[in-house]
Amino acid sequence: MYTLSSRLKLTAIIFMIVGAIGLVYGFIAAPDTIEDVKEMMAADAHHGSEEVAVVENDTHLENPEHAEESHVTAEGHEGQEAHGEEASHGDEHYEHILHQLQNKPWAAVYIAAFFFFMIALGTMAFYAIQQAAQAGWSPVLFRVMEGITAYLLPGSIIMFVLLALSGFHFNHLFIWMDPEVVAHDELIQNKTAYLNVPFLLIRAAIYIAGWNIFRYLMRRNSLRLDEATDDRLHKTNFKLAAGFLVFFLVSESMMSWDWIMSVDPHWFSTLFGWYVFASMIVSAVTMIALVTIYLKSRGFLEYVNDSHIHDLAKFMFGFSIFWTYLWFSQFMLIWYSNIPEEVTYFITRIDDYTLPFFGMVVMNFVFPVLLLMNSDYKRINLFVIMAGIIILCGHYMDIYVMIMPSTVGESWFIGIPEISALLMFAGLFVFIVFSGLTKAPLLPKRNPFIKESKHFHY
Repeated sequence: MYTLSSRLKLTAIIFMIVGAIGLVYGFIAAPDTIEDVKEMMAADAHHGSEEVAVVENDTHLENPEHAEESHVTAEGHEGQEAHGEEASHGDEHYEHILHQLQNKPWAAVYIAAFFFFMIALGTMAFYAIQQAAQAGWSPVLFRVMEGITAYLLPGSIIMFVLLALSGFHFNHLFIWMDPEVVAHDELIQNKTAYLNVPFLLIRAAIYIAGWNIFRYLMRRNSLRLDEATDDRLHKTNFKLAAGFLVFFLVSESMMSWDWIMSVDPHWFSTLFGWYVFASMIVSAVTMIALVTIYLKSRGFLEYVNDSHIHDLAKFMFGFSIFWTYLWFSQFMLIWYSNIPEEVTYFITRIDDYTLPFFGMVVMNFVFPVLLLMNSDYKRINLFVIMAGIIILCGHYMDIYVMIMPSTVGESWFIGIPEISALLMFAGLFVFIVFSGLTKAPLLPKRNPFIKESKHFHY
């Protein structure tokens, strides 16, 4: 049985502590008032030059010579009203930036929380696929998959809490939750039957309950099967896996609409559920491969061989191509049709997020092709690890590009909140997953296909 090393445990705890401290700083450093925003913009070299331009424009309006000219064409009272309207417009601009900067630490937490949650959920889906397909190659990896899915319950609870906090107006991540915005937005008003806080939380509770109930039952049956005298529990898990996949396909699509796509309620894509699924499943398979290689290097998983790693790498490669196909299909159709309310989504990301937008395409497609195209490379742990790290970074950026433009806008940069949130949730993920791996033997004893899996070679 695997035992959690004190070094790994300590590393995970340090990550959580450092990440938590960084996040506290990120929330404290966020501006509280418009005046704070003006001071921050004035202190910044780039924004400071813009600030000077605004001041000069205001001085220009107040200059006596120009004031005399303005009296020739308009009444003084009208000029004051125009200046007041301009000042009011400026305050609205600063208030908009205030909300963006206040959103920044919240968005960082939301992205990191969702990223590690989706790895656990994607692993649960991949595990169910193996069970439903009666796969013969993968049973020696089942306990690794079960260990990763141990994060599903805490990860989904964290997501529910973040959604609830948004619903109680602790942040401005979801603009459709703001009554003032909805009152002046006819498009969002037409979606309020679906996009409302109580219904969102009810749906989230249903998804989370369903995923975790299936996970609990399948894990329990897997452990009991070790001591069973027949294959009844294996057949039960087969039925549960088939049922989970049906529930997952529906709930995952709706979850992607609710938790990600609704951040920008003016835009939608009929491919979005599949797109998020592709990102989820490739990240999950990558994590399974990395954890497997780590455990194998520590002397565990004695029956895992190069053929198992090769198959995991094939799934990493294949699902990376699948993700690229969906990314291109979604992008190309919307960009080519050039419908204003649809193409704005990509224009914003190309103009304001050029590096992360195209960078994640390179990380999620080009590098997996270069590193994993060759069949021999799929058997070399170093290449699989390199490709895995790049893929995980790329899909974190994928989630980043989905969330940040609608919540933070042009005020984005990867700073202390983003790095801290990633560290904190990475530490929590490692601690829970590797603690889960210690709860049972790493080799299922009575799985009907375990002998075939042990001797899996080709």
